[in-house]
Amino acid sequence: MKMVKKYAGVMLCAAVSLSLAACGPQESSSEKTSSKGSELVVWEDKEKSIGIKDAVAEFEKEHDVKVKVVEKPYAQQIEDLRMDGPAGTGPDVLTMPGDPIGTAVTEGLIKELNVEKDVQSLYTDASIQSQMVDQKLYGLPKAVETTVLFYNKDLISEDELPQTLEEWYDYSKKTADGSKFGFLALFDQIYYAQSVMGGYGGYIFGKDKDGNDDPSDLGINNEGAVKGAELIQKFYQDGLFPAGIVGEQGINVLESLFTEGKAAAIISGPWNVEAFSKAGIDYGITKLPKLENGKNMSSFIGVKSYNVSAFSKHAELAQELAVFLATEKNSKKRYEQTKEVPAVQSLASDKAIMKSDAARAVTEQSRFSEQTPNIPEMNEIWTPADSALQTIATGKADPKKALDQAAETAKGQMKAKHSGT
Repeated sequence: MKMVKKYAGVMLCAAVSLSLAACGPQESSSEKTSSKGSELVVWEDKEKSIGIKDAVAEFEKEHDVKVKVVEKPYAQQIEDLRMDGPAGTGPDVLTMPGDPIGTAVTEGLIKELNVEKDVQSLYTDASIQSQMVDQKLYGLPKAVETTVLFYNKDLISEDELPQTLEEWYDYSKKTADGSKFGFLALFDQIYYAQSVMGGYGGYIFGKDKDGNDDPSDLGINNEGAVKGAELIQKFYQDGLFPAGIVGEQGINVLESLFTEGKAAAIISGPWNVEAFSKAGIDYGITKLPKLENGKNMSSFIGVKSYNVSAFSKHAELAQELAVFLATEKNSKKRYEQTKEVPAVQSLASDKAIMKSDAARAVTEQSRFSEQTPNIPEMNEIWTPADSALQTIATGKADPKKALDQAAETAKGQMKAKHSGT
């Protein structure tokens, strides 16, 4: 998820080849033979270590090593690695979102993984592709997430749900009175706004002949993106969205309105399932609505992964641990404890997992989703695009002019910061 910027059916035996690419400190032959009794450090997401507790204990027993699990916000881990890695106090295995993978590879922070194709094939195409840079693998997916629609069953029933974004606009016109609202979304942020702009043909980067993101082809200000932005602007101009959901505090306002029963529906993600449940909201969850052109609203797929630090002194063993944690068996166990939707293909039809409304909604919406670009140039998109959308939301700029300016700024930053673009 964009807020991260601020979302094997069998175990592998020891005979699997685990040689690593030459990047960062390497294990010598003597180190490989002396891994017995070693300690590995894993950085896991906050309040998610319970999901790998049993797998870690099993790995420790099988390999006669100690594994120390430290919880850190997963969006922060790659930043901390920049300092802790060179200092020798970093992890062997860490968790990170898919979109900064390219930057981490460029900076030499994570290792290329040498994992067999049959292992890679365990995961959904989108999730494994999020870990690829220049056709090389740098991580294994542990969970996928994408935005979905939450609705308050006390305010609107499933049978009453509008089926298109335009119908939600009409519903909100009848419902919003300044203190209560119909449909709300953080459309002043490209992470959420792309759901509308993308549905009309807007895109971040085009693709080159090999299917890779092409930073020279920017689509944030094309005709479809502008049309989507014009629709977004209507929600703000007509008073259907409160002024408080623009800017950095917008997410807090949006979530508060929903948990207080003052918003019938919002766009959010599975990361809020637990919070909304604790708030006592009787909510439903479903895929995003369609647009008037018949296409479903798109969304970004967020992928959490296990990655091996380039500074690990036991990189081969660390890779083996990452592979072990991400097997089908351990991915399902992790889901049972954390409710984060696993990236393993076979689990997408697992009856126990699909009992969850959230898992079903994420799985269905993923059909209409796109991978969050993971090339370093994506860093130059977030801020200009968000700034443009905020001026659009507040009525300070025409959508086309604002998006044209964002594209110009992004292109300038990419040219200045990324050679060869």
